[in-house]
Amino acid sequence: VQLQASGGGLVQAGDSLRLSCTDSRRTFSNNAVGWFRQAPGKEREFVAVINYRGGSLNYADSVKGRFTISRDSRSTVYLQMNDLKPEDTAIYYCASSARPIAGSRTSDFRYWGQGTLVTVSS
Repeated sequence: VQLQASGGGLVQAGDSLRLSCTDSRRTFSNNAVGWFRQAPGKEREFVAVINYRGGSLNYADSVKGRFTISRDSRSTVYLQMNDLKPEDTAIYYCASSARPIAGSRTSDFRYWGQGTLVTVSS
């Protein structure tokens, strides 16, 4: 599995971004996919997960109501981020669980992309 995250950038507070995660080997359709983020000096933290059929979603409390995870094909998962805040600044990573259902722990995920930087200015 080779994951590629993209869509990051520098935005102002209140703006939106959409991150994309692609799987060059097209194995997403059978796996749960998650987004995590890591801010400077902090541990990697869970953001959102979507299970293999897309019917089960879970979000971190800090992003509920602002972020939406979705999948529209066998090889792409999105993270729509609205009303961004400076505290959302981090490198965002997508990850595949290699299983159809996953939780919020980093250990639930086997494959990781390289990350895309999101910077939100106040």
